[in-house]
Amino acid sequence: MTIHTDSTTSLSELKEVDPCALLIDDETGEFTEKAEKGIDLKKHHVKNTNRTAPKSDNVYLALLVKLYRFLARRTDANFNKVVLKRLFMSRVNRPPVTVSRIVRNAKGDNTVVVVGTVTDDSRLLDLPKLSVAALHFTKTAKARILKAGGEVLTLDQLALRAPTGANTVLIRGAKNSRESVKHFGMGPHKNKKPYVRSKGRKFERARGKRASRGFKV
Repeated sequence: MTIHTDSTTSLSELKEVDPCALLIDDETGEFTEKAEKGIDLKKHHVKNTNRTAPKSDNVYLALLVKLYRFLARRTDANFNKVVLKRLFMSRVNRPPVTVSRIVRNAKGDNTVVVVGTVTDDSRLLDLPKLSVAALHFTKTAKARILKAGGEVLTLDQLALRAPTGANTVLIRGAKNSRESVKHFGMGPHKNKKPYVRSKGRKFERARGKRASRGFKV
């Protein structure tokens, strides 16, 4: 903002027009030090709950974090930032990925990257040649991939091969497929799974299950 003043403009008039002029000393006419930074009352004492490091004490995971923190800082690739963030995640947020899901999402000769565990799927009869990099492989999944002529890589081996994530496909497992998720939010007409000891004549047959007993779901 430009304020046009002349020699007759007083300091008090200037302060009315320009709030920044409040920082001008009345005696010397020079700018004083900047005012103290105010407190953001709306977001005051609000803690940022995003993880900046994994909770685990696993030394190998800590080394991977150190490696990908460096790559995220020194490269422009968003891939490294995503991998780093996923390394921080809890186990619930790093669900396992089956080989059948990898086959569905594999594209050409690209390396499939999973920040989590790769598991076997006995329903998949024919496994093609795959290149997979992951935190962990189950014994049967690793054996099947190698038997099909594919390769299994650790994430530090992947960093040497593709430091920017070139020619890779980053995938995740189904987070809400856990048995416990089916029970969350239980209530009338919520279509959620109740915690029942058993299924039979004596269980869950009263209120909520019969129209004559309050309501029926």
